[in-house]
Amino acid sequence: MQVIDRCNLTILSSRATEDLAEFLAGERIEIVASLPCYLARTGRPVSEAPASSTRASPRRRNSTHSAMVSPTRSLTLNLVYNPQGPALPPEQQALQADYQRELGAHFGIRFNHLFALANMPIQRFGSTLVSKGEFHSHHAAAQQSYRAENLDTVMCTNLVSVDWAGALFDCDFNQMLGLPMRLHDRPRAQLRRLVAAQRRWQRDIRVADHCYGCTAGQGSSCGGALLAA
Repeated sequence: MQVIDRCNLTILSSRATEDLAEFLAGERIEIVASLPCYLARTGRPVSEAPASSTRASPRRRNSTHSAMVSPTRSLTLNLVYNPQGPALPPEQQALQADYQRELGAHFGIRFNHLFALANMPIQRFGSTLVSKGEFHSHHAAAQQSYRAENLDTVMCTNLVSVDWAGALFDCDFNQMLGLPMRLHDRPRAQLRRLVAAQRRWQRDIRVADHCYGCTAGQGSSCGGALLAA
């Protein structure tokens, strides 16, 4: 079973969780973490931007083991880019090359992959769109960019999201919205009960308007873009 920790890397800079990087590395847990754009809004490189604690965290993750990308250690650090405005993500491969070049040159940060994910119009980002009068235009753009070929590989078809209490969700976006997974034989699913049952899960994936974000354009999933440019 593959375990992925979706997190904000600034938690590695907290004194209360200072041993977290070593624990995740020791357990061979894959990290998928958001990182601000490598360019500041002013056009200056991120080396001149103020988010020093965010940038220090990947360096610490790198220094935990000298070979982050290594077939012998199999430690994986993937970064995530989310557009901050009402737009779909840019082409993933070109953006990954930019991140690897700039973060490597300025900070010595190495990582495996960059995932270009759509920013879902929910929670804080949804509130930001509403306050700017951009919520409906963002949703319309996602609907108009819908591509049916993305349906077979969206994240809810091959993974589940688990919260701190063991409750299961079809994806982390549904988790943020408090929409638990629905199994055929119980309204709420708990990880410990399903593992103990040792059987195939029968579920109906819960969908809502935010699901257009995963099926629009090049697609968006836990592994980044679903379709090649």
